Amino acid sequence: MSDHVDGPRQIGDPPADLTDLFAFTSPENPAHTVVAANVFPSAGVTAMFSNAIDHSIVIRRITAAGIGNAAKFKSGDKEYRFSCRFSVLEHGTDLKPVQRGTLTCPDGQVLKFIVGDEGGASTPDGAFRVFAGLRSDPFFLAWIVEQTKPFPNLLQHDNVLAIVIEFDTRRVLDPSQGTLFGVIAETVPIPGAAGPIGHEPPRLDWVGRPEQTNMRLNNNGLKGTDDLRDLWNQQAPFAVPEELKPLFRQRLKDSLSNWDMRDGKVDWPPDALDAAVNVYLDDFILFDVSKPTSDTSYLEIEKSTLRGKPYQTGGGRTVNSNVIDIMITWMVNNDREFLHGGSNSATQPGRPTFPYQAPPNTQLQTVTDNVDLLASAEKVWALIGQFGGLWHPLIAKVELTGEGVGQLRTIETIDGKQIIERLEAMDNSQRLYRYTNVSGLGVVDYTGTLEVKPKANGSLVEWRVQYLPDNQPDFIVKTIVGTLLKTGLESLKRRFGAAI
Repeated sequence: MSDHVDGPRQIGDPPADLTDLFAFTSPENPAHTVVAANVFPSAGVTAMFSNAIDHSIVIRRITAAGIGNAAKFKSGDKEYRFSCRFSVLEHGTDLKPVQRGTLTCPDGQVLKFIVGDEGGASTPDGAFRVFAGLRSDPFFLAWIVEQTKPFPNLLQHDNVLAIVIEFDTRRVLDPSQGTLFGVIAETVPIPGAAGPIGHEPPRLDWVGRPEQTNMRLNNNGLKGTDDLRDLWNQQAPFAVPEELKPLFRQRLKDSLSNWDMRDGKVDWPPDALDAAVNVYLDDFILFDVSKPTSDTSYLEIEKSTLRGKPYQTGGGRTVNSNVIDIMITWMVNNDREFLHGGSNSATQPGRPTFPYQAPPNTQLQTVTDNVDLLASAEKVWALIGQFGGLWHPLIAKVELTGEGVGQLRTIETIDGKQIIERLEAMDNSQRLYRYTNVSGLGVVDYTGTLEVKPKANGSLVEWRVQYLPDNQPDFIVKTIVGTLLKTGLESLKRRFGAAI
């Protein structure tokens, strides 16, 4: 998923997990360039930036050192580095936590900002502007990748933490020296005192082109291969060591060959495939500040150069770029026929104004299910109307703490997980109770309602849940909650009989 959860280390350390990288001409001001990096996949409303990490976006000038099957892009030594650091949380005036950050710009200016401030902050000379905060995830993955099968967006309703930087292109990059650039983002531990055992890794994560790790280096179509993602993520961007290049090159070659045959047709001759592998091995997003970027210009520089033609666009990657469809089409059939996934956009489209990425998704999600039973409402309520009742087949044990409203139930599921819920309302006359989740699910603002109503000669059981996903993908939460509801109600049909 772009660069989401792109290795064992990242899965275990979400705040350090870079999910995406963007580079495009500002829609508000064509004289400005925008670069943006996102971290923390499926960030919940409680997510904050890590104060132990340097979050950096790095730009280098690039030259095209070859075309056609000899295509090669060479990076210069000079870096234009933007580095963000974040503070520990502070108490806000409205009791909400506040986090502050600083952006160190390539010219040494230090810009202070407050996380979540929609207007961001700018340097006095207007050369730099920055925003950092929770945003709707602009990435969308509308494929079951292993089967190359279109599917609705798997990241629907998800959020990320975004860092968006806008700057004066001419003043910062000096295009008179060359207009083609490459950009990467990295998360690196802030240097500290050496520990008693070992030392910090050189970097935690980095990203250039989308899906270098999950869909190329760790292609799920290549069975029985070692996971190279953590090894890749610790290499120096723009300077992958020569001794490791054969390992990565062979994996990329095997992976692209596998993608080429997903439709049963060979669209990549051996020489062209080898050339594409060499371009992918130097992993950075290419953008040319003298040409226009658009939602469809992603990879155009690489494609044109590999085909021996001058490129026509500024390349880059916009917030609304459909990079997965563009990328899968190129890998599978070399642009012979465009392949459409199951969605044409992210949960919310990007905006034409700063900070360009859409506000976070904060709407409550709902899961509901019901069942018609032959038994009377009284009989069904006698079984399921006790907050501590042990009737659900996925529950192995329930322990109660306290009495009445505010009572806690600690649930142990049959697979060993623990869920704690609190009783918020009980109405035996209406055969209804309402509860909230305290812990055990990746949610906040979770409310469940279980209700039994008379219906004809039997009864209707309705189970409704509302929640906000918190640091877990919504589709996973929805699957867990939906399975919980469906399994419980199906068990009632077996016990009481289903009304026809």
